[in-house]
Amino acid sequence: MATSAIERPANVPADRVIDFDIYDFPVEGLEYQASMRSIFQANPAQVLWTPRNGGHWIVKNNADVAKVLADNDHFSSRRIMVTTEDQTRPPLVPLQLDPPHHAPYRALLQAALSPKAVGKLGERARELSIELIDGFKADGHCEFIGQFAQHLPIAIFMEIVGLPSEDRPYLTEIAEVAMRGASEEERNEAGAKLMAYGMGTVAERRANPGTDLISTIVKAEVEGKPIDDFPLTGMILLLLLGGLDTVASTLGFYAQFLATHPEHRRKLVEHPDLIPNANEELLRRFPIAILAREVKADVEFGGVAMKAGEMVMVPTQMDGLDEHKFADPLTVDFDRVKPGANSTFGGGVHRCVGSVLARTELRIFLEEWLKRIPDFEVKPGSEPKVSARSVATITTLELVWDPKSVK
Repeated sequence: MATSAIERPANVPADRVIDFDIYDFPVEGLEYQASMRSIFQANPAQVLWTPRNGGHWIVKNNADVAKVLADNDHFSSRRIMVTTEDQTRPPLVPLQLDPPHHAPYRALLQAALSPKAVGKLGERARELSIELIDGFKADGHCEFIGQFAQHLPIAIFMEIVGLPSEDRPYLTEIAEVAMRGASEEERNEAGAKLMAYGMGTVAERRANPGTDLISTIVKAEVEGKPIDDFPLTGMILLLLLGGLDTVASTLGFYAQFLATHPEHRRKLVEHPDLIPNANEELLRRFPIAILAREVKADVEFGGVAMKAGEMVMVPTQMDGLDEHKFADPLTVDFDRVKPGANSTFGGGVHRCVGSVLARTELRIFLEEWLKRIPDFEVKPGSEPKVSARSVATITTLELVWDPKSVK
């Protein structure tokens, strides 16, 4: 259901207005990214404004996406969604802290997710991928989201933060509601459950610290003192939301594309050396995140006068699908030169701290799945669907293959 519209403010030119609701727009099939692009491209203006969700600006080309994400002087991360957010909830640290305050918190996460650390995690991700695929490949079918996408990255995340594997189904379900619940009340309630779970774990680690990431954060000091519970709660919530959702959601789009494009699938099976490039190309083509920034002070941007306090929607999809940056951007081309130069993982000082691990997990999926199940398709008659708010996901994806073809 579309949200109510507000009147156009005096600073918004009439030719910049588009009736667009990020949480309720028509998606053709599973083409979430392409459908959004088509709507925006129908209006030639560089920067748009919609009266939905309280009214907000929309940047729609790669240059403006990059500028907004990099310009911390004019665009703040203290609000990261275009809808009204629960102002009593702790900020998602460091995501909702502007420079320089975000830096010491980000450094704690970077140490655990450095390329060196990810190397060891990658070995575990490969073992788990093989174990999962071998567990169902002889069946000739699987529900990919529940049987693989919500297992691989989440199991690795649970190991990083030292959480028991038996809690995975509970946490996955709550994270889904927190991210994409039908109502604000449901989303807030699920967020509160995640915070309660996270801070319960914090209490345990304070009493019995280990070597996991939550223990590291609990023992850490910022500006010479331990992290207070309020920012610590937001930091743990961010960890849980990021670790339980984003890579799992991306995997769904990867698998759906390969299941419906046999020529691309065969190319990777026959030329596995293309997989690293294919990984970057799929990331470019299927970004899942909608970012937002709050205007700090009045600024001229893209030919319009943005006012302090207004919100700017920054869809990462519009960077990777900009024809001025990528020729024929809707086409997936595994031979494309430098496909990774995009904003799929955000940009500026808040670029996703887990991007190295995410890329590793996604690449390993391509390598190990295609070795074992080279030919597969979406189950005839099934209807996979996209669900989206600030992050898009495919909720279910039934895949089938000939058991005799598996390796």
